[in-house]
Amino acid sequence: MVNEQDSFHLAATKFKELTEKYTNGEVKVTIFPNAVLGDERTLLERMKMGIVDAGIITGGPFVNFVPKFGAIDLPFLFRDPAHAYAVLDGPIGDQLFAELEKQGWKGLSWAERGFRNLTNSKRAVNSPEDMKGLKIRLMQNPIYVDSFKALGANAVPMAWTEALTALQQKTIDGQENPLNVIVSFKLYESQKYMTITRHAYAPAPLIMSLMTWKKLKPAQQEAVLKAAREAAQIERDFNNANESQWEKELESKGMIISKPNLKPFLDAVKPVYEQYSAQFGKDFIDAILATK
Repeated sequence: MVNEQDSFHLAATKFKELTEKYTNGEVKVTIFPNAVLGDERTLLERMKMGIVDAGIITGGPFVNFVPKFGAIDLPFLFRDPAHAYAVLDGPIGDQLFAELEKQGWKGLSWAERGFRNLTNSKRAVNSPEDMKGLKIRLMQNPIYVDSFKALGANAVPMAWTEALTALQQKTIDGQENPLNVIVSFKLYESQKYMTITRHAYAPAPLIMSLMTWKKLKPAQQEAVLKAAREAAQIERDFNNANESQWEKELESKGMIISKPNLKPFLDAVKPVYEQYSAQFGKDFIDAILATK
């Protein structure tokens, strides 16, 4: 799905290397970067049919098949990386993977896109008031749209390929993404201001077609699972180790970075929790928030 500079590619190459090592070459992995096998929705459908064997998919598209996945997208849900990993690597993550299995996919491990931050070309954002009227591109994800409306922004859901052009042509003011994406797509060329909001955490499950999974012998399944978990951990470590470096790089390219007090932002999105707690179950959301 991504280019070779992306941390997803790092996770994929590690998965290949470790799977082949742990299965003594019995299971071979071929990587197809740059979306050559189709976009994420297409990949999911092809995995269901057993045409594609495995993939690293951002959390968004799963919501269409397993609505409970949407709970992970709630704004300011995760306090920090350790909290996100404790939730996803524990019983809650296992529960979500069990739901995927009913749909024809085997969840192997939780890689990540990471914590998302806001950029724009108009002004520094230090409070929700500063977001009023800013046209912000978002993923086509209803929770993101409702969260940004609650913060006062003019939410513009659109595909990423279109967003890059819209940012350059200034038909939209800003966007939100993790630091690694902001760096690799050179968003500093069109965006002057960045706010470290960490308003959402985007996991990226490494999954396999259940049809492919069932063809593996138990020892091979065990090896593939071990390889997937280690590959996800390597990718997480890479992202966490590089966060401050990416921040410095963006500053050196002329971006003005602000780190506001997030309490007013958290207060502003409370209605989003009320709106979605019926859909996901208040107990499920509370269990995520209470995970240590």
